[in-house]
Amino acid sequence: MTVASHFSTPSARRTPRAFSLPVLLVGVALVALELFVGGGAGEYYLLLAYVILQYLVVATGWNILGGYAGYVNFGTAAFFAVGCYTTIALQKLADVPLPLSILAAGVVAGLLGLGTGYLTLRLRGVFFSIATLAMAVVLQTLIINWSFVGGARGTYILRPDPIAPFTTYVQYLLVLMTVLATASVLIAIAVERSWIGMGLAAIRDDELAAEASGVPGLRLKLIATTLCGALMGMAGAPFPYFITYVEPASAFSLAIAVNAIAMPLIGGTATWWGPVVGTVLLGTTQQVLTVTISSAANLLIVGILLVVFVTAAPTGVVGLVRGMRGGRK
Repeated sequence: MTVASHFSTPSARRTPRAFSLPVLLVGVALVALELFVGGGAGEYYLLLAYVILQYLVVATGWNILGGYAGYVNFGTAAFFAVGCYTTIALQKLADVPLPLSILAAGVVAGLLGLGTGYLTLRLRGVFFSIATLAMAVVLQTLIINWSFVGGARGTYILRPDPIAPFTTYVQYLLVLMTVLATASVLIAIAVERSWIGMGLAAIRDDELAAEASGVPGLRLKLIATTLCGALMGMAGAPFPYFITYVEPASAFSLAIAVNAIAMPLIGGTATWWGPVVGTVLLGTTQQVLTVTISSAANLLIVGILLVVFVTAAPTGVVGLVRGMRGGRK
């Protein structure tokens, strides 16, 4: 199948539905389980689940641009931090409830993604990646010099009292992040199975050929950068209430930037469930190592796994599974 037919005649072949009811049911079941278990699971396990789900949102958002379109974004931490500081600014201005802060963070980070995409998407390859990295450095410098949100000293955020039916505020945060994770996966599925995903796949395979065939490259990439930025910003919005003390170094953490790339690459970037698999594998491994060895081992393990997968299995776990199925046939 040519690039042109791949994009221009989607109805000529069997196209999967853009909405996944099983994923929605899994999300509802997780929320029900979290409400049922409550504080009985122990705060550590609630925090562990929160971290993994937070990375799931970040990795899924990154994959919409980096996986589907092949544009590697090194500015993940900037979008995450924009969401984080949007919450801090709104909390200081008017004590805005967290769900509204999450929506506001999505709008702000999405607009940042749209603006960044408009300025940088004419660059390709390593030049685009460097531009996104420079954007993160510029934003971190601005935050360091913005005293209203704490500047370089950072700021404390007090957790409000939990509201019914939640027994603790950590449980409330976990439920919110579960809803966000479910929504992000559903968005990724909708993008992948729609004309947007087909166009982004054509761009990833051969951008010049895709545009020559009539694929609206810039418009599709701007949609991808907006969605990518919005999801990452929404993942960062609850972060101040999670750690209660935020400084630029924690909001613009290297671990967030590295994991956002490593998890989709390890799971596989071609499908929506690649980042899910990568996040569960890598996120769980990191948390186990944090408890049994040291938190400093996290990035070391990420680096080793990245080297292994990039050299031995560049298509990730998804590619390995598909290869095994193909071999059996």
